[in-house]
Amino acid sequence: MLVAVVRALEERDQTQGHGARVAALAEPVARKLGWGPQRIAMLRHAAPLHDVGKVVVRVEVLRKPGPLSPEERAEMRTHPRAGASLVLLMRNARHLLPYVLLHHERWDGAGYPCGLGGESIPVEARLLAVADAFDAMTSMRPYRPMRPREEAFAELGREAGKQFDPQMVDAFLAVWQGAAFAAA
Repeated sequence: MLVAVVRALEERDQTQGHGARVAALAEPVARKLGWGPQRIAMLRHAAPLHDVGKVVVRVEVLRKPGPLSPEERAEMRTHPRAGASLVLLMRNARHLLPYVLLHHERWDGAGYPCGLGGESIPVEARLLAVADAFDAMTSMRPYRPMRPREEAFAELGREAGKQFDPQMVDAFLAVWQGAAFAAA
């Protein structure tokens, strides 16, 4: 059921394939980090669902072609908690909660919705945050054009230790920088 909601959401906010691309980006990094098959399978299931909470965000906010107002930004920031509420309703999906609720937390503690920082953010959410950001930067969005991969790699490097866990950025770059890129 959640997969159908995600497909409809991606159509609604014009990010078709975002969840699948995030999964494809994150999975090889998880392997490099030594994650076992069960943990990788969980990542594969969680990545497409991470933005499911955007169903509560008005379409005009999701598709806005320019910067969001403070009120619109606050509305957008409700999606992790809304997604977590949806995931909690489904017993067989509750193990995906860290990915859905915490993928916008920041290494420096300035993220949302909980304001967690550093290693208090589950590693699953830290990896997903990097893959999510890279796909968002390298995909066309209503509010900005697609950025070149090299520019996105550089941005991840600049944000390592601030927005992102430096270990996750290093692993992501080791896997993807210079690689033949099939995910995008």
